[in-house]
Amino acid sequence: MTGLLDISRADDVARGLSRLFHRRSLTVLCEVPLPNGRRADMVAIDGRGQISIVEIKVSRADLLADSKWPDYLDWCDRFYWALSPALDPGLIAGPAWQPQRCGLIIADRYDATVLREAAACALAPARRRSELLRIGRLAMRRLMVSLDPDLAVHAGEQDIGL
Repeated sequence: MTGLLDISRADDVARGLSRLFHRRSLTVLCEVPLPNGRRADMVAIDGRGQISIVEIKVSRADLLADSKWPDYLDWCDRFYWALSPALDPGLIAGPAWQPQRCGLIIADRYDATVLREAAACALAPARRRSELLRIGRLAMRRLMVSLDPDLAVHAGEQDIGL
């Protein structure tokens, strides 16, 4: 039962993040597979094509057990942690969490607040272009499948280079 509660809380955090990013004129997509085999909880893109990845954490155990997050850094201009208000932000204050690079957001289902902005580490232009194309195609495919669920049977994410 705890797993289902964590999913619900993660959805609440994602909703609050969406509101924050919308106010900042960024668009978001959740559960985005990355070329290295990882899956970002949320990707946000601004009007200049800068990419932010957000890792959502709603439980202390999940946060402290996460060792995969450095694998996201090569695929974004900015990286943020988004924590449920129930989590102590001090848990990720140490040097192992790279606070000089990683931003910190506290979010619930209604809103989100940035406690620490993420440092910008610009992607190479070729990587940015390929990522924007890949993410755009993923978003379009998801919209197509929402219009016609039968399309999900005929093509997987790997069929469009994801």
